[in-house]
Amino acid sequence: MITVTREFSDQAYQSLVELVYEYSRIVLGSDKQLMLANRLRKRARTLGFDHLDDYALRLVQTRDVDELEELVDLVSTNHTQFFRESQHFSFLAQTIVPQLLPELLATGAPLRIWSAASSSGEEAYSVALVLAEQLQAHPTLQWEVLASDISNRMLAHAREAVYPMARVKPVRAELLRRFFQRGFDESEGKCRVNSELRGRLKFERINLFQESYPVAARQHVIFCRNVMIYFDLASRAQAVERLTRHLMPGGYLIIGLSESLHGVRHDLQHLGNGIYRLP
Repeated sequence: MITVTREFSDQAYQSLVELVYEYSRIVLGSDKQLMLANRLRKRARTLGFDHLDDYALRLVQTRDVDELEELVDLVSTNHTQFFRESQHFSFLAQTIVPQLLPELLATGAPLRIWSAASSSGEEAYSVALVLAEQLQAHPTLQWEVLASDISNRMLAHAREAVYPMARVKPVRAELLRRFFQRGFDESEGKCRVNSELRGRLKFERINLFQESYPVAARQHVIFCRNVMIYFDLASRAQAVERLTRHLMPGGYLIIGLSESLHGVRHDLQHLGNGIYRLP
């Protein structure tokens, strides 16, 4: 049986830190070495390495994109929930949709919203629930939600859209009845977003630091929440500049409540609570 040692050398750790930063702009400090070792141990064992230094060396040599994704996935927290930081969904329902509705109805243009760090899908489906409810009186109005993430594993969870019942507690009972299917037998205690709502979402694997984004049209709203806390100032500036390119004039960029664009040069108007608007 292969036994992966707990620690790896400082040189190996630094190599992985640099790879993670190069690929995702996530910054790992010297205090994260034990955390990374703990998270990598099972992965290294699965690949047949008996020392974490060997795993690091192989990744440095090959720069295998699929394995880099696995590495970043293990580093990332991927913590999310339905209607997390609910102020943003209230603002979407009470301010953004009513503001956009007259022009959308007049022009017939679709409403487009992008969840740019969607993890396992809760944020994107929360957006879709808001739109389904707010626009039910306008069945001819088209709308779509783009859900993207750096992790194919998280996107697979989002496409499947199966969640433990405990995870959907923030969803109102009326919306649960309308848009979720309860599991039974081996799926007891779980539920799935129904096909009507799943059909509103488009999924794309997007690294915020890739050369270009496969996003054809400008967005009315971009959610990019609780991911910039992992970036240094230069990377936050780069991400904001790229995301802003994909906003319509008058569109909104929404970041996490604990995040800030302080020190980042941008053309956005700050409305408070992590909400920014492009004039």
